[in-house]
Amino acid sequence: MAQDVCALLDAAIVGLAPVFTAVADDIWATPELCFGEHRSAARQIEAMEAQGFRITRRPAGLDTAFMADWGEEGPVIAFLGEFDALPGLSQVAGLACQQPVVQGGNGHGCGHNLLGAGSMLAASALAGVLKRAGMRARVRYYGCPAEEGGWGKAYLVRAGAFNDAAIAIGWHPGTFNGVRARSTLAVVNRAYRFRGTAAHAAMSPHLGRSALDAVELMNIGANFLREHVLPDVRLHYAITDAGGAAPAVVQARAEVLYMIRAPELDMVHDLVARVDDIARGAALMTGTEVDFLPQGGASNVLPNAALCHVMHGVMRRLGRLSFTPDERAFAEEIRETLPDRDKPDRRAVSEPDELLPTGEGRAPLHEGLRPFDGRMSQGLGSTDVGDVTWTVPTVECATATWAVGTPSHSWQVVAQGCTPAAHRAMVRAAVVMAGTALEAIASPSLIREARKEYEERRGGRPYRSLVEGDTPGSAPA
Repeated sequence: MAQDVCALLDAAIVGLAPVFTAVADDIWATPELCFGEHRSAARQIEAMEAQGFRITRRPAGLDTAFMADWGEEGPVIAFLGEFDALPGLSQVAGLACQQPVVQGGNGHGCGHNLLGAGSMLAASALAGVLKRAGMRARVRYYGCPAEEGGWGKAYLVRAGAFNDAAIAIGWHPGTFNGVRARSTLAVVNRAYRFRGTAAHAAMSPHLGRSALDAVELMNIGANFLREHVLPDVRLHYAITDAGGAAPAVVQARAEVLYMIRAPELDMVHDLVARVDDIARGAALMTGTEVDFLPQGGASNVLPNAALCHVMHGVMRRLGRLSFTPDERAFAEEIRETLPDRDKPDRRAVSEPDELLPTGEGRAPLHEGLRPFDGRMSQGLGSTDVGDVTWTVPTVECATATWAVGTPSHSWQVVAQGCTPAAHRAMVRAAVVMAGTALEAIASPSLIREARKEYEERRGGRPYRSLVEGDTPGSAPA
């Protein structure tokens, strides 16, 4: 790619960075949960309209989803954005001790305030460069709600919103710099509601049928199931309704919410059937009835090595992501708040690194680059980005937004969510994403290669959406 085009991109990113840093901070300050991100979506729409993008509101019928388009011809380059927060993670910014802004309030414990703003910065800068350079492509930003267990992208995929995209590009805040060269677990959210018969627990227990007993027996059965599934399978549950607070009353109702995860889409369908059978058995043992309440889910990620190689090359050319002494000092303060078992976690910087000299791997913020040799790993989390990857070749990177060892979904993430270091990492991610997009636009053969790999990874397997009906569910991912 021509050096003058790269220079145009760098200048565009620098010029727009303050605009989208402000967006990130505004969304951090007004954290909203799954499918209720009305102010956050409106703030992003306002920012993209100001950059000349056309807005499509409520795709797939989701109130807080939108698409922002620029350009009329050429391949559609999709940028993925999010903006939902998490409950119970309110935290004062820039403070290395736990102190909520609002007791029990929400907080951006996964960095989605930065995620959406960084992707918008990449899309806006790319559009400006394409216009000045006379290159043909359509740039589209997807404002995706409810990644945290609501699986907003899965609804968009099901509605066909990604069908015309050539490639999709995204990123996620994290503790390291590098491509996200991994799959994830497919996941299903499913509630099991048991219905029994109330009775006096002392005088007439024989007349009662306990729904809470059914829930407990189901959980015991699920725990025994763990011995007979693949090691990467995950079963988590929370009792969301214990049937009341009166032990003298046989509980006539009780409900448990499960997250059921497996490495592949077809595996998770089979696993759900086994868990359903356990629920039926619990109902049979207790003389109760059970209702199955699907609450959505997400597919496993199909990684794309062809696009990862390109993105990794962009990151290597950019060199180190350097931080100031003050930024490193605050990161070290954050590390001191982590449990002792997490403090030795130097994985982000102690593994082989392409940019750091030997022996320079003890910094509290990762400034190097994880190597990439084409191999993919199996991740243990879940994301609705997986559904996108079953429709279009997709690539993501991570940048060192948080101190090494910081666990996601924690108050420490929220504390770091609008620091200068986080802003710097967000801007670096935008440069990487826009640079990867430029490479693909300039080399149509790359898009074809990525598509070929995508088809091979699918292997003719059908995509079966895990979201059902028109009413989205919610549970933290």
